[in-house]
Amino acid sequence: MGTGKRGLITAAVTVVCAVTVLVAPGTAFAAPTPPPSPAARADAPATDEDLEAVRKRLDALYRAAAVATDEYNDAEEKAEKQSAEIVRLARKIVRGREELDGLRKRAGAAAAAQYRGGGLPPEAHLMLSDDPQDFLDGAERVREGHHATKGLLGRMTRTQQDLEQYAKDADAQWRKLEAGRKTKAKAQKKIEQRIEAAEKLESQLEKEERERLARLEERAARQAQTTWLSSGILDEIGGEATAQGRKAVAYATAQIGKPYQWGAEGPEAYDCSGLTSQAWASAGRGIPRTSQQQWKQLRRVDLRDMRPGDLVIYFDDASHVGMYVGGGAIVHAPRPGRAVTLAGAGSMPILGVVRPDPGAPARADAD
Repeated sequence: MGTGKRGLITAAVTVVCAVTVLVAPGTAFAAPTPPPSPAARADAPATDEDLEAVRKRLDALYRAAAVATDEYNDAEEKAEKQSAEIVRLARKIVRGREELDGLRKRAGAAAAAQYRGGGLPPEAHLMLSDDPQDFLDGAERVREGHHATKGLLGRMTRTQQDLEQYAKDADAQWRKLEAGRKTKAKAQKKIEQRIEAAEKLESQLEKEERERLARLEERAARQAQTTWLSSGILDEIGGEATAQGRKAVAYATAQIGKPYQWGAEGPEAYDCSGLTSQAWASAGRGIPRTSQQQWKQLRRVDLRDMRPGDLVIYFDDASHVGMYVGGGAIVHAPRPGRAVTLAGAGSMPILGVVRPDPGAPARADAD
């Protein structure tokens, strides 16, 4: 370890903490942090305590990036829906204008016909008739003419009102779309800041220290999984996947080894909810794009009723998601710098389980 390396790590953690506080929502400023103590600047290898502090700080940064990624993905999904709605309204406006033009032409033709009749209304022509039958026939035509004219004017009024409403709706969607663009930009900035801070912190470590840090991460996950399994929970989980669930699991596990990338939905890279949403889309079932919306909108099931294909939501803010594959394991896209992988379902704090497909389990010989 180079001169003052431990001090660099301590200083890096301090700087990253300050950066995180400064960019936290609703925070006006961060109090200055005292410089590292002389002992921290000593030329000594980083202790496990030092690296554990780094590990926890990295976890916090990547979780903050995950929350911002959900914000970004949610804004992206809304923008797609709003764009589609704007297109739909634009088509309605075009059709409405064409209909209104046609109605105006018909109204103009009726006015021209009256002009050719000497400008007299139909009632006047009727009263000048000497033939009783002509009078009766004419009376029916006048009644039908009045009804048609009234209907024509009513359609013109309704079409005009519809056009005005479509225009208002389209304007509202444009405003939402613009607000969504700003939300996406803010979320992207948050993501980039957190990831940059995490990478800066990791860059302070030498190769041997990064390897030790990786072992600490594995140990923490293993301990959490062991604690989860020691409760006997796996003896109670025995649900069988549906046919759709098996397809979703097959898709997700086929992506193992592909890199994590925030905002990605494949096929070359994924973020956590990009993987789960695409896996279920491949099985013919659309689900919300983000882990937070998956938690809010999908049916919740008891942990003991979990079956392959179900989604395990993690952390109190629902900022991470993995897909249960059976045997106490999930497949998930962990974080920047990592690849899609298998992990223990209890290796992170579980918020709950949601089920995209409420159907009955598939038979062993079913497709």
